[in-house]
Amino acid sequence: MVTPNLLHASHVAERNMFPMDDDKQLPGCFSFVPFKFLSGKVKASTAKKCKSPTVETARKSILEPCGLDVECKIGETPPSYSSTVSDEPIFRPDVLKTIDARIDELDPELRKLSLQIHDHPEIMFKEKFAHDLLTEFMSSHGFSVTQHYLGLSTAWRASFKRGTDGPVLGVNSEMDALPGIGHACGHNLIAIAGVGVALGVKAAMEAHDIAGEIVLLGTPAEEGGGGKAILLDRGGYEDMNVCIMCHPGPGSNPMFDVPGSLAIQAITVEFFGHTAHASAAPWEGINALDAAVLAYTSISALRQQIKPTYRVHGIIEGRNWAPNVIPDYAKLSYIVRSPTEDEATELGKRVTACFKAAATSTGCTLKIEHGIPYSELQQNPVLGREFAKLATKRYNLAQAGPRESQASTDFGNISKALPALHPGYTIPSTSSNHTPEFTNASRTAAAHSRTLKVTKALSGLGVRVLADKAYLGEVKSAFEAAVGKV
Repeated sequence: MVTPNLLHASHVAERNMFPMDDDKQLPGCFSFVPFKFLSGKVKASTAKKCKSPTVETARKSILEPCGLDVECKIGETPPSYSSTVSDEPIFRPDVLKTIDARIDELDPELRKLSLQIHDHPEIMFKEKFAHDLLTEFMSSHGFSVTQHYLGLSTAWRASFKRGTDGPVLGVNSEMDALPGIGHACGHNLIAIAGVGVALGVKAAMEAHDIAGEIVLLGTPAEEGGGGKAILLDRGGYEDMNVCIMCHPGPGSNPMFDVPGSLAIQAITVEFFGHTAHASAAPWEGINALDAAVLAYTSISALRQQIKPTYRVHGIIEGRNWAPNVIPDYAKLSYIVRSPTEDEATELGKRVTACFKAAATSTGCTLKIEHGIPYSELQQNPVLGREFAKLATKRYNLAQAGPRESQASTDFGNISKALPALHPGYTIPSTSSNHTPEFTNASRTAAAHSRTLKVTKALSGLGVRVLADKAYLGEVKSAFEAAVGKV
């Protein structure tokens, strides 16, 4: 996932979700910076607008999506966030007992799945082992399974329906790992969380005669390939009323949050020149590496004139380079991030201008390609409040205070298309996502245990979506209101 909202670049899931216990911030996946200047009572009514642009960003991206507002003062510490939890009674405790019992029963099987996926890391669009493992598992548990869903070789769909009508609950399981460092974003945990939610809700539907359908999608290539966005464009989410998932980040204490995320745009440029002997006849060459370096330094200079909430980062690549040969090829891979999709588009135009100027000044030709854009997350506030209530009151997870996220996710695109929720939660780790240390943390028993708590809370939320028509109406109304603001 990639903000002062949520996810990562090329690895569109970069977020260091929660600060460590000593308040040290670690860069990476789910990055949230504490708003130490934010203070005041959290209240349901509309409060005074914060005058600070940064505070206003925090208010809009973190508090408003939860249906809250804040009276802001500068230079003070934030209020307790626990007051955001609803005082309403928990919906259908009898159903939650069924869910808890089923997920506890599945615990050993889910643990085995998680470790198998973790120990067979596969990068985006190559998740064949995970695809086969998970589809076989879901089929063995009474789900109708479609492999290679909608033309993506490692996407899949598993569904269970009870009754002739009723809402459709969507759930996502991610599977892809990162090059070189494996499951450093915990997608093995996200995979089993989706599976656990599907099986927990199925058990509740059967035991309590709840009509509806649950659809679990295995979504490839979150780390830069936009698998969910592709499935969305091909109709994979059309039948869903709501879609939910979760994502781990580092933190010693058991916590969760419902953050936003940054919109991102990946841009790749290739410079083409002409080789020559670097000493005997350099004037015969056209230096593609010079073009890449000029573009890189131009973008570095551009950063001084972009907003603090924007991010631009990238790398230089080449092929067959030697110090005595003028390089005829160079490649830049960049990621542009902003709080909104429109801002990312405009910032991308400024970055593209740097590429074109570098080509002109060196005499190179260039080819520019844009990756699938990731939208900012639009967390549904009604879903968020219900999840927070279950997570805190039943499963003893603390809710993190208002924070910025520097992460991104292709689930942002889903959240703009239908009501959706994407909470984050902590697993014990001293390092951020996208590090070898987090890879190790994502296979621990403690990480598994916390994942199952979140899985149970999401399952309870999913059952309410299916069983409470009035509640689903509130969810839809909140989504329509948010869409109207966009």
